[in-house]
Amino acid sequence: MNKLLSILLLLGFSVSSAQNSSYQMALLKYNGGGDWYANLETSLPNLIEFCNQNLNTNINPEQALIEVGSSEIFNYPFVHLTGHGNIIFNDDEIQNLRSYLIGGGFLHISDNYGMDKFLRPQLKKVFPELELVEIPYSHPIYHQKYNFNNGLPKIHEHDEKPPQGFGLIYEGRLICFYDFECDLGDGWEDEEVHNDSPANRTKALQMGANIIQYAFTQ
Repeated sequence: MNKLLSILLLLGFSVSSAQNSSYQMALLKYNGGGDWYANLETSLPNLIEFCNQNLNTNINPEQALIEVGSSEIFNYPFVHLTGHGNIIFNDDEIQNLRSYLIGGGFLHISDNYGMDKFLRPQLKKVFPELELVEIPYSHPIYHQKYNFNNGLPKIHEHDEKPPQGFGLIYEGRLICFYDFECDLGDGWEDEEVHNDSPANRTKALQMGANIIQYAFTQ
């Protein structure tokens, strides 16, 4: 059992039933000029609301904003990163993020579009010994409360490529899940932001709920 999950269990966290205690999820702020704030207003808050209603979680409805190099990152068992552009982690941020993930934290990354070529080299700095591997459709992250037998749903069309889910696996544990050519984060936003269909928004929220459920029960 990882350290952060142990702490949550001591606080009374449960995926199956709401508890009096709550915890908070955070949006990760990074340097380099990329728009870490791309889905700031409604994306993660809508996912939190969906999980509280459908997974009976008791997540703080307000997202936190946390910098990659901050020691406060250890207060948040789940952090979310998104954007379109450049990302740069300095040496202190690399070590901080590595320690967070090894210690039991979970990172979800949603590529809005155009972030991939900047993201991959930075993740390699954090875990030079690991490769981003494609997560097979049989993996439990696709089969939590909601079943996605064909992997990630396609929310937004970018380059006419199929959606792919990648991950970093450290000592047998999936510590980072990265949705590519999918755009889950945009699918979580209010309907009028991108005019996504109700069906696509539902699929995006269900897959997001799977990620959260998996992160706390693996």
